[in-house]
Amino acid sequence: MAIKLNKDIEQRLLESIQRYCAANLDEEVGELKAKLLLDFCLREIGPSVYNQAILDAQSAMQDKIAEIETVCYESEFAYWKKK
Repeated sequence: MAIKLNKDIEQRLLESIQRYCAANLDEEVGELKAKLLLDFCLREIGPSVYNQAILDAQSAMQDKIAEIETVCYESEFAYWKKK
């Protein structure tokens, strides 16, 4: 599954890449080079980050499901115990 960004997010990322290169690599990078780098990152690094995010979400959901038994439990036949 290819990672597709909306235009606004993509533009902000391109500007961020250009700013990073200027600040940390002492190199001015044009929009084309920034786009090529972003495309590489999305294709090469993106799937690993995406897959890890899915695993983290699954783990968080499994933890919440495991809590249901204690959080959503109501004692049965408790009317007479209150009196």
